[in-house]
Amino acid sequence: MLIKKVAIDLGTTNVLVHVPKRGIVINEPSVVAISKYDNSVLTVGIEAKEMIGRTPDSIVAERPLKDGVIANYRTTEAMLRYFINKALGGVRLFRPEVMVAVPAGITSTERRAVIDAAMAAGARAAYIIKEPIVAAIGADIPIGSASGHMIIDIGGGTAEIAVISLGGIVSSGSVRIGGNRFDTSISEFIRKKYGLAIGERSSEQVKIKIGSAMYMEKQLSMDVKGRDMISGLPRTVTVTSFDTTEALQQDLELLIQAVKDVLHDTPPELSADVIDKGIIMSGGSSQLRNLDELVSQATGVACYVADEPLLCVAKGTGIALENLESYKRAIMSTR
Repeated sequence: MLIKKVAIDLGTTNVLVHVPKRGIVINEPSVVAISKYDNSVLTVGIEAKEMIGRTPDSIVAERPLKDGVIANYRTTEAMLRYFINKALGGVRLFRPEVMVAVPAGITSTERRAVIDAAMAAGARAAYIIKEPIVAAIGADIPIGSASGHMIIDIGGGTAEIAVISLGGIVSSGSVRIGGNRFDTSISEFIRKKYGLAIGERSSEQVKIKIGSAMYMEKQLSMDVKGRDMISGLPRTVTVTSFDTTEALQQDLELLIQAVKDVLHDTPPELSADVIDKGIIMSGGSSQLRNLDELVSQATGVACYVADEPLLCVAKGTGIALENLESYKRAIMSTR
């Protein structure tokens, strides 16, 4: 087989690349470092993320995607080219077929931008597929069966909620709430409560180490370093999991409301299936402590986090790319 195939989970926070028969070959932050002098790309991925909040005036480290869609076309194209080349190696006789997973709620213009960026990055053919569909495939949900399955895919920029039956989305919703929004809410809360300014990476560490969607009986705590808002000097404060739960209340309420709206729009027969099977959660941000329990309490439906939730979309995109005929109804646009 001379034509190579590459499946890409183009996430706001991370880019995962799946190559058939090799599995997931790349899992790196979707960050690009650019020189302001000549607009050249200096580095992409892990090295670029290390630079966030630490660059001199001559360098800018930025995320080219915002809320699951392209915010900076040129940087996205450079990032895609870098990851495709890294996945397949430098010298190739044939251009690869590329499939990119994108939020179900994006506009036709945003879809066009993703297709154009993939083609400009060196793809022979480019396909776009909806994230909830591939998240369900990657979570081993039999989406082709005549029964309803509900998936909540929470990434860095968006939360995608969908009820799937017979290989298609019956009802869905998309809210621009995800890991990045959680990080921002935590850093704002710490600034207001403790008068301490902390960076993006510090608030992400707080979320991962002690973050919780519900108040826990035994609270966790950690020391956080930052800049005092009044004196401007470095200072350390102790933050607890109670703080994170309070900081995330508003975001989680919007997420729960979106889940309820999708359930409200679901036909009764499929609602019965969802109650029987439960709700499956995927995406990196679904790993927030007690989030599955919060969804379960709010909806009255059992909720489970998929195995390897961070990898579901990339694995599902790879399976869909290998079986294009089977999943052609799910593909949104192609070139």
